[in-house]
Parts: sequence; structure tokens; C-alpha cells
Amino acid sequence: MTSNSFVHTNGTHFVNPDGSRLRLCGTNLGNWLLLEGYMFQFQNGPQSNREIEGLFMELAGPEVCHEFWQQYLDCYIAEADIQFLHRCGCNCLRLPLHYKYFETDDSQGFRLLDRAIGWCQDAGMHVVLDLHAAPGGQNGSNIGDGWGYPWLFASPSAERHCTEIWQRLAAHYRDDHTVIGYDLLNEPIPHYPGLEKYNPLLEPLYRRLTAAIREIDKNHILFLGGAQWNKNFKVFGEPFDDNTAYTFHQYWVEPDISSIREFLDYRDKYKVPLWCGESGENSDEWVATFRKLLDLHEIDWTFWPYKKMANGSGCVTFPQPVHWDKIVAYGKLPLNIGQLEKKFPLRPAQDDIRACLADFLHQIRFENCRVNRGYLEALGLTPPSNR
Repeated sequence: MTSNSFVHTNGTHFVNPDGSRLRLCGTNLGNWLLLEGYMFQFQNGPQSNREIEGLFMELAGPEVCHEFWQQYLDCYIAEADIQFLHRCGCNCLRLPLHYKYFETDDSQGFRLLDRAIGWCQDAGMHVVLDLHAAPGGQNGSNIGDGWGYPWLFASPSAERHCTEIWQRLAAHYRDDHTVIGYDLLNEPIPHYPGLEKYNPLLEPLYRRLTAAIREIDKNHILFLGGAQWNKNFKVFGEPFDDNTAYTFHQYWVEPDISSIREFLDYRDKYKVPLWCGESGENSDEWVATFRKLLDLHEIDWTFWPYKKMANGSGCVTFPQPVHWDKIVAYGKLPLNIGQLEKKFPLRPAQDDIRACLADFLHQIRFENCRVNRGYLEALGLTPPSNR
């Protein structure tokens, strides 16, 4: 039984500890604890977390890379970012996580998360922890830093590893009231032909993860996403946990009732809350229309993403660093050790690489970002008149 001192579910709603209705609206802190190539403008270049880190290692070497990534993690999301989102009217943040940051009880990820969650607590904002990259890979793609196949569903050792990660996170945050829940797997099982065989395995895996988490934490909401990029709810039967919400993602569809009908039908049948964990990556007009559709049907949401490089489809934008075009061009070349002799003459100058990385760390700070007022207004948020 859920403690009344925590945010929890009640029928089709999220409710505060006192039982009052809680409406969640916010964004995703993408590209912080899980890197994605498109958010670095790496078209036709590295896309996954490990590919991006591999390119940087090839260009800058161990010492420079270690220092760069430590500073990146420390300043990509800072207190100023959280305070800004609070002033805009966000009350919930979804935090995408890579499992590699939580391998031990004293892993670096806990330090970074604890600090960000503390800022959210000070601002009166809620947090949902999202396992965006699970051991083995829940979808095999770049967005989960996978290996080209959803091994999580075919590897007992990967499932054990995933269970250990969630139990470790649950043990650390079970008494935390700012964290309201755990999004167990981001966009599991892609739509690729031949992988539909794993659809019947998704809900049983959720049941096992739920049981493992509930051994430690009976208070936080569990968010379960459908198969095929969180869109397929046909994989779900009757809910099996009394403090669970069901989450979908929706991009690049006609923003009308047909785009959410399957999810509404599930909610109506089983009387559980719905949450749109991701949407966006579109024009401000589309974002406004879809957000209004969600609000009309009382679906809570966190749009994607908060911060991006040189792209206005997010809350804030930061400029490309100096010499970034050279990094992007080199990143399009195949990372093939056997081709290094041919690639070497095309490397950017070492001074340019170091200048680029230094400028990158400068540009990502909130004070150097541009506020995308149209995007925020499309979300029904109010950009502050001063930064």
C-alpha cells in the first residue's frame, strides 16, 4: 500500500499526498546523462552514447576527454536551468538515465542526480527517473546506447543487471518525496520486422521488475511504456500494481484524437493514469495543438527536450561551438581502425579540437542559451521576462 505522504495514483489521476489532483507538465532533461547524436548535430555521424564518446576519444585523447565529460556532466544541467524551468511553470522533469552511471551505491550518477533533485526540491518541482539506456539494450538503437538488438529480452544476464540497477535506484530514492516515480524502460522493442516476437515478453518483464522494486520501495509510482517506441498498448493486460501509470510517446502524427485513441481506450477500460512522457520535435504550431489535445483529455505530459544545440524545438538553444563544423565533418568518416591512415590527414588541428571543446563547455551554460519563447508558449508555459 502506498504511503499517503507520497504523490501517488488514484484512479485515472495523479494525486498529492493530501489527495488533491496533481497535473504534471514539464520537459525532459535529454542529452545530459544519456547522449544522442542528433542533439549534437551529428547527421550521418556518431549517434549512440558510446559512438559519441568514441569520436571524442579519437580526437582529444584520454586526459582531455575525461576532463571534458566531467565538466559537461557538471554544467549541462545546473541550478539556473532548474530555476528557469520553474519560473516558466514546469512542475515535473523526466530525467533520462544511462545505467552505466549507477553501477555501485556510490556511483557518480547518484551525486549528479542528488544535486539536481535537490534543486528541484527547492523549486517545488517533481522528478521522474527514466531508464533510457538499460543493460543489454531495451531497443538496440542509438537512443538506448544499444548494440543493434534488444538483448535485454534475450539475455538473462542483461535482465539481472537491469534488475540490479533498478533496485539500487529504488534503495537510494525510496524515501525521496521529490522523486515521484520510476519510468522502467524507455521505448522498449522497436518496430523492426522480426522483433515483434518480443512483445509478449514485455509485460512479464515489467512484472518482474515491479516485484523487485516493490521489495525495496512500495511508495513510488511505476511508469510502464508500451512496445514499439512506447506506442503499442496491445501488449498490456489488466494492471498488476496499484500505484502504476501507463506512458506513451507520440511524434510526427496528426495531432487529433486518433493519435491517442488507443491510450484513452486503455485508460477508460482499466481506470489508470496516462502520461505522455515524450512528444515534440516539431513546429510550435504542432506542439501547441498536440499539447492542447493532451490537456483536453486530462493527460499529463513532459515534452522533449529541454536543451538542444542550434535547434529551436526545445525550451532553450545553445550555439554551435567554434570549429564544430570540422568535428561534424570528421565524425561522418567511418570509425574503422583499418582506415586510420586515410583518415589521419582529415583530422582537425589539435588546437582547433581543444578550442572547440572549451567553447562547447562555455556555450551549454544556461546564461549563454537562447530562450525559445514560441516553443514554451506552445506548451502553455510562460517564459519569464528576465533570465
